[in-house]
Amino acid sequence: MNNPIPTPRCGRLIGLSLGPGDPELITRRGWAALQSGARWTYPVKKAEERSYALEIVRRGGLDVPDDAVELVFPMTRDAAALAKAWARAAARTMQLLAEGRDVAFLVEGDASTYSTFRHLARAVRELAPEIEVETIPGVSSFAAAAASADVVLAEEDETVAVIPAAYGVAVIDHLLDEFDTLVLMKVKPLLDEVLDLLTARGLLATSCFVEKVGAPEERVVSDVASLRGEKVNYLSLLLVQNPKRARGELRRGCRKRAATAEEAAA
Repeated sequence: MNNPIPTPRCGRLIGLSLGPGDPELITRRGWAALQSGARWTYPVKKAEERSYALEIVRRGGLDVPDDAVELVFPMTRDAAALAKAWARAAARTMQLLAEGRDVAFLVEGDASTYSTFRHLARAVRELAPEIEVETIPGVSSFAAAAASADVVLAEEDETVAVIPAAYGVAVIDHLLDEFDTLVLMKVKPLLDEVLDLLTARGLLATSCFVEKVGAPEERVVSDVASLRGEKVNYLSLLLVQNPKRARGELRRGCRKRAATAEEAAA
């Protein structure tokens, strides 16, 4: 009787969140994964460009392994170019996983929040649905920004929305009436337009700008009007609070229990 040939084991794909910039915000679980022997991969916008994720790790005192692999994800909205890039990244990741070694994809911020990792994981699973995927959560940029700026994102019954500023001022204007705190991610292209809106709404004093949070170049600006006309970093966001927002009535507690037969008959 012939013995079956064992199927080679593929490694796991790990989304390794590093936090937004300060290596001290890497979780213990993330730090352990960095030193677990997993093959490092990391995103760049073009070949041989500096990687922000690697910079975080280097600031933490770890040397980048010689066999770390860059994966190119171009900054474009061209659907055909993006499809080719994802296919190449997924194919290269599959090659590495087929060696039987875990592959850790380094992510600034949190791997489940506006991250390239989820796109990569989907593309890999389209090639090999059996691949095991692990996501190690991390500190999000907006949580770290609120801490640096001494801003409360929400308390008690307050509401929070997190959106890319690219949705435009009309959407932002509407959401300001729906949420107590609005986090506007990647605000760079629309900064002046957003400032015009905040001026008209009387919300400049309750807004705060944070750039490259956790990095040595971190900048927190409370006087957001002073940013008008300035070219800010891509890694920037605005925290906008609307203390004048009208709130609807809240339903508190559980539903009233149905009356028992004895109570109904009384």
